[in-house]
Amino acid sequence: MVARLVIAAPSSGAGKTTVATGLMAAFAGRGLAVSPHKVGPDYIDPGYHALATGRPGRNLDSYMCGTGLVAPLFAHGARGCDLAVVEGVMGLYDGAADQGELASTAQVSKLLKAPVVLVVDASSQSRSVAALVHGFASWDPEVRIGGVILNKVATDRHEHLLREALGESGVPVLGVLRRAPAVATPSRHLGLVPVAERQAAAVAAVAAQAEQVRAGCDLEALLALARSAPELSAEPWSAGSAEVGAPGGPAGAVAVAGSGAVGVRRPVVAVAGGAAFTFSYAEHTELLTAAGAEVVTFDPLRDEELPEGTSGLVIGGGFPEMYGEALSANEPLRKAVASLAASGAPVAAECAGLLYLARSLDGLPMCGVLDADARMSERLTLGYRDAVAVSDSVLAPAGARMRGHEFHRTVIEPGAGELPAWGLRQPERRVEGFVRRGVHASYVHTHWAGAPGVAARFVGHCAGGPVA
Repeated sequence: MVARLVIAAPSSGAGKTTVATGLMAAFAGRGLAVSPHKVGPDYIDPGYHALATGRPGRNLDSYMCGTGLVAPLFAHGARGCDLAVVEGVMGLYDGAADQGELASTAQVSKLLKAPVVLVVDASSQSRSVAALVHGFASWDPEVRIGGVILNKVATDRHEHLLREALGESGVPVLGVLRRAPAVATPSRHLGLVPVAERQAAAVAAVAAQAEQVRAGCDLEALLALARSAPELSAEPWSAGSAEVGAPGGPAGAVAVAGSGAVGVRRPVVAVAGGAAFTFSYAEHTELLTAAGAEVVTFDPLRDEELPEGTSGLVIGGGFPEMYGEALSANEPLRKAVASLAASGAPVAAECAGLLYLARSLDGLPMCGVLDADARMSERLTLGYRDAVAVSDSVLAPAGARMRGHEFHRTVIEPGAGELPAWGLRQPERRVEGFVRRGVHASYVHTHWAGAPGVAARFVGHCAGGPVA
């Protein structure tokens, strides 16, 4: 049984990330092993969580992974920890569009049997805060709101008015935080700036968040609330078990003869990292490894060659539009990626990876693997996607269904190749992405823990040689 809290809010912008990260860092500073989690598909917040705790930030997404995997994935991440802090997404009861409570923080709190701490932006209210908290606490009897943290409180007088109003609500005030510029994290077109792009500043911000939480919150009461969570009956998720049970099983390791003995060669899967490619789920590397791959990370901003022996390539999401000139200037690596793709080796690219494989991005030469050009756009594309594989690929057979998420302010023209990657069913029906020999490139982010067989299929292709 792991003590656990869900940090939620009535809406986005109330300060969930600041409070959740500050709590993680404050409790870790007291010597507790803290497991960090984030509801939904967000990649950026978990980077700050990892900085605060020294453990991988993990996502809990009931849309992409299914409700049945939320507790097992949580138990996997929280194994051996003293406390787990789960940061919510959007408002407490907001989830996937037209899907009821699916993928909401409220649903995840119920799946984890975890008490909720509501972070309220009190900057423009006093007595009305009691009505707000009462409404959220009474909306769903299965959601247990165990306390409130008041954020952006202006003065002692303001705090007195807020506490007086909430005294009649039955929901205890567990913290009061003043406005503090030092804890702020800069944002841009897709949310917070990732840790990898501002390492030193991010360390300072997390330290300030921890100090603010220590000074303004009742940590003993919060820990007692977390420890009041009932036992959670969930077998921890395992990448090895997931791959064994996947279609085809772990097919990555191939026997090789050498020096009179038979050994095992693990195909090398290169995974893009660095400041330009920060979007990845921790479970993807675990699944690739369990499927038989040797996973090696490289940085397209710095490395001029792919890792030695690369037989497959994974390029996830991130911000190539912020580093277009540097990516373009690294011509040796662009040529190496194009050569690998031309050989038929498996290449899986999502969003930022799609842009990197394009012919150009905002007029700057990219890898030229795809006959397409990308550019920044004013329009934000955002939302969950119900996808069907249109073409056989190194990730999925035609007809396979997966759930994913889009989040970008770029467009690529054309939006789909002769062999598209996915057919999307909502919010509008369309095909998108590219399949070409071993290449699978798409805007859609996927979570492989929710799609048994993807990692095994990809690594199997890496071990089996080029795709014709």
